[in-house]
Amino acid sequence: MEKFLSRKSYILIFLLPALLVYVFTVLLPIVWSSVYSFYSWNGISPMKFIGLKNYVNLFTQDDVFWQTFRNNIVFTCVNVFIQVSFGLFIAILLTKITKGRELFQTLFFAPVVLSTVAVVQIFQNVFSINPIGLLNYVLGWINPSFQEIEWLSDPHRSLIMTAVVEGYKYAGVYMVIFYSALISISEEIVEAARMDGASGWKLYRYIKFPMIKGIIFTSIILVLNGSLKSFDIPYLLTYGGPGTSSELVATYMYKQAFSSMHYGYGSAIAVFIAIECFLLVGLVNKIFRLQKDD
Repeated sequence: MEKFLSRKSYILIFLLPALLVYVFTVLLPIVWSSVYSFYSWNGISPMKFIGLKNYVNLFTQDDVFWQTFRNNIVFTCVNVFIQVSFGLFIAILLTKITKGRELFQTLFFAPVVLSTVAVVQIFQNVFSINPIGLLNYVLGWINPSFQEIEWLSDPHRSLIMTAVVEGYKYAGVYMVIFYSALISISEEIVEAARMDGASGWKLYRYIKFPMIKGIIFTSIILVLNGSLKSFDIPYLLTYGGPGTSSELVATYMYKQAFSSMHYGYGSAIAVFIAIECFLLVGLVNKIFRLQKDD
């Protein structure tokens, strides 16, 4: 086996299926979207070449786009905090549990494998006002006036609640990643640190966290990339509303392309999303390399 893997031709053969899938599902759609973004097209009439007009309108005249961009920043920050910190916190707790660990792992990972529609339906009932949902019912024990709090229909809360649901669904992925990283740390290193006086929080701060720093940064990149392209939960939970208070760039792109039939304009937004993801991932990678060099 080592003889085969030592030859580059065999490595390329193994990589070819994944490369073809990547080309046809990622690169070609980006290329076609880039082409469509230079045209005005409603999907029926002939395509009309308009050059950079879609991009000019997007960056200079579309106030809704800039609001969705700001919403995406807030949405992404909340998701990074929830998915990474909560996933890491649960992973640390799992390393402390000796009995029933598999049960807790299953419970925390369950939202990941649940259908997005099911998760959205559950939280619509949890956040419901009429009939009263579970959250307001519990808060009503503290103060009856809390039963009237609007979570999804309030423009000041809808975006945060959407981000919370997104974070809840996918935090289990990073719980598994961090748990695997923590248990892979050599016990000899941990014991040596304890003999030197490291315990409790100091053991994690100075020993364990630095040893899994690369995995933490990789997880942050994955959350950033996923949040910037997030569509299904925001679209199904609030449809971008009320108004555009929880509208994200991806949901706005979908509405422009498939609801308003502005395929060229929607393609320009799609290209922006792709470039935004590439630039942000590159920036985070550069920051990580600089910190690694230090």
